Amino acid sequence: MITAHDLELRAGSRILLSDTTLRIQPGDRIGLVGRNGAGKTTTLRVLAGEGEPYTGEVEHAGELGYLPQDPREGDLSVSAKDRVLSARGLDVLVRDMEKAQNAMAELLDENERDRAVRRYGRLEERFSSLGGYAAESEAARICANLGLEERLLPQPLRTLSGGQRRRVELARILFAASEAGAGGKSETILLLDEPTNHLDADSITWLRGFLSAHEGGLVVISHDVELLGDVVNKVWFLDATRSELDHYNMTWQRYLDARATDEKRRRRERANAEKKASALRQQAAKLGAKATKAVAAKNMARRADEMMAELDETRQADKVAKIKFPAPASCGRTPLTAEGLSKSYGSLEIFTGVDLAVDRGARVVVLGLNGAGKTTLLRLLGGMETPDTGDVVPGHGLRIGYYAQEHETLDHESTVWHNIRHLSPDTGAQELRNLLGSFLFTGDQLDQPAGTLSGGEKTRLALASLVSSAANVLLLDEPTNNLDPASREQVLDALRSYQGAVVLVTHDPGAVEALEPQRVILLPDGTEDHWSEEYLELVQLA
Repeated sequence: MITAHDLELRAGSRILLSDTTLRIQPGDRIGLVGRNGAGKTTTLRVLAGEGEPYTGEVEHAGELGYLPQDPREGDLSVSAKDRVLSARGLDVLVRDMEKAQNAMAELLDENERDRAVRRYGRLEERFSSLGGYAAESEAARICANLGLEERLLPQPLRTLSGGQRRRVELARILFAASEAGAGGKSETILLLDEPTNHLDADSITWLRGFLSAHEGGLVVISHDVELLGDVVNKVWFLDATRSELDHYNMTWQRYLDARATDEKRRRRERANAEKKASALRQQAAKLGAKATKAVAAKNMARRADEMMAELDETRQADKVAKIKFPAPASCGRTPLTAEGLSKSYGSLEIFTGVDLAVDRGARVVVLGLNGAGKTTLLRLLGGMETPDTGDVVPGHGLRIGYYAQEHETLDHESTVWHNIRHLSPDTGAQELRNLLGSFLFTGDQLDQPAGTLSGGEKTRLALASLVSSAANVLLLDEPTNNLDPASREQVLDALRSYQGAVVLVTHDPGAVEALEPQRVILLPDGTEDHWSEEYLELVQLA
């Protein structure tokens, strides 16, 4: 169980949450919702013990599994399999058993060999008590359901893409919480921040089933409304306008219905009160002209003010970032060409022999299963990595704008202002302030470290840097991840109107439809084809 008392959370001087008490118990499956920047990620970090509240206390009892939006793994030399097994302490046991097995086979001295046999027996007994080979099978099953192929599991984490590493972290958490490891009912509380990021459609479907059956507590932040609809039985709405968290003990759909009904009631009551208050003020104005009626006029005016003050506030419309990609700088007919690109990490070959010519104003979608190298290809094109073979050839006037799904183009230690200033050193200060304002960064937020921003805010800041770039080739890697519906629509509108070339990686069919692509690159083979609607159904699967 997790209990928070008298909680106050802040981002700089901005109050996100004040004087709040929260409780998460087994059986609770809570959807934590609110606009981008309302404080959802900060709230989850504090509940997980990864951040400190401004005031108040958070108490934990029992096991906890926390998936942050941007996992920062420790030792990247560890294999994916060992990372998952480490959730139950099985990784060390497996390695020790392998060493004991080798010793049994190689030692010539009979006494030393007997000691190795006894050591192996003790290790295997311990291994069995923790679920043993059944647990290994369970870990492999979870990995497979999250789109992690068996060939990836022996690979060191450093050889995997950011999306693959995030799925390893999710697999680790779910493996720790699964019934097979708990000897029965699991009461592990899961705190998951955008768990469907980087997952294909089949993996998301499986995850919905897993979370629906989870008997421990759950708090999930997600913009996947189908996941919220299938899983949650309670909703916490973080209202940025009031720095308060509203509790709804109901399913997602009932919550949506209740919010809509509540807002209609508030608007109706406000309209009626405004009508009555207006009549009172008009009457007070007439009476106020007569000295003998001055007291009555003041009382009427005061009653009108009290009537308006007693009303519940209607929900203010969320502000939306005004996203518009830059007017592209002039360039030659083919600003970017790639010839014979290949990339491997250790023994893991990602792709080989990829050719690509990006013409001025071209619209290209890159498709492939998770792990096929979509992000790697964009990083090669953007100069973030070097290919093993082949070349990336810039054409006349090339200016690249790169949006990274892991927000690695941002300096997480620097402030919002220093990030945009560094990326656009030749742009005037006031122009940059106006730009940040259009992306909803104002006042004290400019001095906030980028690493403390929510996923949606990091997305907005990274997109703002593109706007000031005058890029004529945009490399966009999952640009709609972490965005609320209104902000996502702004990105889609920006895609529709952008006049430069775009190379897009996405699981979002809406982003592909907005781009209206001309060509598709299929990885890992590097096959190029003209776009057709038949490819659209592959977008979510890929």
